[in-house]
Amino acid sequence: MNSIETLRQFFGWCAVINIGVLLLSSIMITLFRGTAMKLHVRLFGLREEEMPREYFRYLARYKIATLILAVVPYLALRTMA
Repeated sequence: MNSIETLRQFFGWCAVINIGVLLLSSIMITLFRGTAMKLHVRLFGLREEEMPREYFRYLARYKIATLILAVVPYLALRTMA
């Protein structure tokens, strides 16, 4: 796994999978907001008014992590090759 091409493929697939998970999470939170809120309020002991902010924080942090840890390395390796 030393070659640049192998690393580029790895980060490319990592980015695709993480973007897919981000999209799925966004869709699920949008479509099943009421059910998800009830579950997470009971699970984490938060107030229902806090949940939209927590969902937004989760999606924002996941997006930033995906960009920094998968997309940027892929693009850097792509420009090198």
